[in-house]
Amino acid sequence: MFYDQLAVGDTAAVEKTISEEDVYLFADIIGDLNPVHVDQSYAETTRFATRIVHGILTASLFSTVFGMHLPGPGSIYVSQTLNFVAPVPVGEAVRASVTVAEKLEKGRVRFDCVATRSDGTVVVTGEAILLPPRPAA
Repeated sequence: MFYDQLAVGDTAAVEKTISEEDVYLFADIIGDLNPVHVDQSYAETTRFATRIVHGILTASLFSTVFGMHLPGPGSIYVSQTLNFVAPVPVGEAVRASVTVAEKLEKGRVRFDCVATRSDGTVVVTGEAILLPPRPAA
């Protein structure tokens, strides 16, 4: 969607179950092998009592929404703030939702972002500013 097609309140979401394989692949790609994510024995000794998904992996689902759904292909991230509210156990389904909060000058759009576990627990909140794609000249 182009800037002129977006309206305050427009929303889109994706849902993904974050698997053990997802966590290991992500850890390998970014080099974050924190044992709370990749070592069950260690994770059992933490406040979470089990392995948890990297917070930034959970938050990256916002990028999926932006790049594929709203505004969609051609969108460019300008900024993102994130608040990690609750953990996501490995194997949990996460729903990442974005909502147009404000249309700004210079073709920028501010979005509210929220990710929840399957039980409705909010796990990540934030705000993003994007440049939606432009119509072909």
